[in-house]
Amino acid sequence: MTLSVAMITVDAHDPTTLATWWATNLGGRIVEENDGFFVIVALGDGQPAIGFQKVDDPTPGKNRIHLDLSSPEYPAIVDTLVANGATNLGDREIPGGGFAWTTLADPAGNEFCVSGGH
Repeated sequence: MTLSVAMITVDAHDPTTLATWWATNLGGRIVEENDGFFVIVALGDGQPAIGFQKVDDPTPGKNRIHLDLSSPEYPAIVDTLVANGATNLGDREIPGGGFAWTTLADPAGNEFCVSGGH
């Protein structure tokens, strides 16, 4: 049996607004809107899509799953994301390991991380 990740889905009060924010910041495009109920962002060949599903009451508390993103422009890309509406929740580093990343939250409060690569 073979499995592959086709889509990562995020619950949202306003799927269209959140999908637009992610599409803009990841260089993707909205490919389906489904009357604002389920909005799909395509990121490109070989990458899973990100879906944004309308829910009245998203799960409260800390995310149990989050996106880990990387960029050769880290940490400068963090400043761009913050300028575009993300919230910087803090810089992190593995003690003694030299691997660093920044935890952020998108405009709806969903946490994600950005690093220079793995």
